[in-house]
Amino acid sequence: MLIERLLKVALLGSSWVLYLLLGLSVLSFSTMAERWIFFRKRNDDLDLLRYNLGKKLEEADVDGARALLDKSPSFEARVAREALRWAPGGPSAIQDIVESELARVKKEVERGLNLLGTLGNNAPFIGLFGTVLGVIIAFHQLGATGGNTSAMGGVMAGIAEALVATGVGLFVALPAVVAYNLIQKKIGDIEVDAVALTKLLTAHLKANPELGNFEHEAQTKSVATDAEATSDAETTDAITAV
Repeated sequence: MLIERLLKVALLGSSWVLYLLLGLSVLSFSTMAERWIFFRKRNDDLDLLRYNLGKKLEEADVDGARALLDKSPSFEARVAREALRWAPGGPSAIQDIVESELARVKKEVERGLNLLGTLGNNAPFIGLFGTVLGVIIAFHQLGATGGNTSAMGGVMAGIAEALVATGVGLFVALPAVVAYNLIQKKIGDIEVDAVALTKLLTAHLKANPELGNFEHEAQTKSVATDAEATSDAETTDAITAV
């Protein structure tokens, strides 16, 4: 009884599987296009950025280093910018903020990765399912003809059409797998380059500890400026009173 019911479901046809694969292919290529645009907008010449950042740090030009990192759209510069902001806390604080910022970056760059991985792994099986349904229909037709050899051509044509579903499944899966691997490599490159930039910063901090005191110096200058302004104001009031 159960087999008969399942057979009735299978005989409804496998065309819906092809439409499903078509929809999945559109979703897959849309995700790949969105990821390509996403990474392209955040692309930068990291070798040049590293060189220029090293020069700014050698000159103890913290403001110039910050401006240089602000101009870069890359994730690596974003992580290094946060590390520079926490430089007064020393290498330990920098390491913590780098790990925190990398976790946030990784969450952004991995968007859509699960979809591509799922399609790459399962699209062939969806296509194979469509092929199985097509073969079931073909053999059911063969049984219905009572072994009539003249009807074999139609049965073979049905099997050939059923195999198309497997091909479409592979067509959906292969680009998704390639895109998945490329994004994984890109994520690894971002992590390595971001760590390299922050290591450059910590190296300069160790070589020149005063480099990490820029916020303290800025606050000291601000306090001194305020004190001078207050003193000038008091002097002016005293002169006016006289």
